[in-house]
Amino acid sequence: MMARRLKSSAVFAACCLMSSSATAQQGSTPSFDVPQSGVTVLTGDSWRQGAQLVRLYGIQACMRDTSYTDDAGKPQDCGAVSASMLAALLRDTRPRCRAVAQVASSISAPSTTLVVCSAQISSNVLDLGSIMISQGFAFAALDSTQRPVYPPYLALELLAGKARAGLWKFSDVPHPNSRLFK
Repeated sequence: MMARRLKSSAVFAACCLMSSSATAQQGSTPSFDVPQSGVTVLTGDSWRQGAQLVRLYGIQACMRDTSYTDDAGKPQDCGAVSASMLAALLRDTRPRCRAVAQVASSISAPSTTLVVCSAQISSNVLDLGSIMISQGFAFAALDSTQRPVYPPYLALELLAGKARAGLWKFSDVPHPNSRLFK
C-alpha cells in the first residue's frame, strides 16, 4: 500500500515537474482554449478543431487498429482507448494550449499545429502530455534517431510502465514506437 502511494506520488510529482518544463518551452506564442464543441478527436494525441489539425507535442499514442488483450481475454483497439482518454481529458479539464510548431503535411493537406497544453486539476496545473503518459494512455514520442523528442516524457513513460498504469496493465500492449521503427 505504501509502495503504491509512493509510486502515485512520484508520478504526480513528475507530472507537476513536466508541466513546468513544458510550459517554459512555450515562449510568446498566443495560447488558446480547446473549445467544448467543434472538436473531433482523431487519435490519442491529435484532434481537429474546426479546420485546424492539432497534435500534442512529444507524445505518441497507440495506433488505431492495434490491439491488446483485456482482462476478459478480449482484444481491444489500443488506439481507440488512447483516443477515448484524450477525449475525456479535453472535455473534463478544458485545457489551454500553446503552439510550439507548425508541420506541413503535404501541399493539399492542412498543416498540423504541434501544441503543449495545460489543464487545471484541483489546484494543480498539469501538462496534458504528462497526464496521458503518466496515466499509461500514451508514450514518449521518438525522433528519427529514436531519441525522445522530450526526454522528461520518457521518464514518465518508464514510471508508468513500472507502475503498470493504464494500458501498461496489459502484457501485450502494442508500443507504437516498436511499430514506427520497424
